[in-house]
Amino acid sequence: MSAREEMPSTIRRSPKEAQEVWSAAHDAAVETYGEGERAHRTAFSALKHGFEKVGDHWEPKPGGRKGPSDARARQGGERARSGRERTAEGVDATASKQHLYDLAKRLDIPGRSSMTKQELVEALKATNRRRTAEVRN
Repeated sequence: MSAREEMPSTIRRSPKEAQEVWSAAHDAAVETYGEGERAHRTAFSALKHGFEKVGDHWEPKPGGRKGPSDARARQGGERARSGRERTAEGVDATASKQHLYDLAKRLDIPGRSSMTKQELVEALKATNRRRTAEVRN
C-alpha cells in the first residue's frame, strides 16, 4: 500500500513538507523492511528529525533545526527498538524550556509557568494525545 493510503491523520493535517518527508521515508522503509509497523516507525523517526507534534498536527521545528527529538531517537539502532527509553511522542524534548513553554502557552496548558522542562514535555504529550483523539472522533 502506498504511503498516501497509510498516512496517519495527524500527518494529513500537517504541512505538505511533513507529508512528503513521511511518505518518502515510509516508501523507502517498505522497500527495505516490507509493509508494517517497522515501516511506520521508520517514517515517524524521519519526520521527528525536522518536525514536532503540536496538538493534532506536525509543524517544522523552529529555525529549521534538525535532529533527534528525544533520548530514544538519539540512541538509534537496536537500543532504540528495544523500548528501554520512552519516546516523547513527537514533542521535541531536546528543545529549550522556553520553546516548550511557548508551545504550552499556545495550547493553553494550565500551570505551565511553574512546570519543569520534563513536566512541560509530559503536559504537551498529554495535550497532543487529547487533541488528536478529539479530532478523530
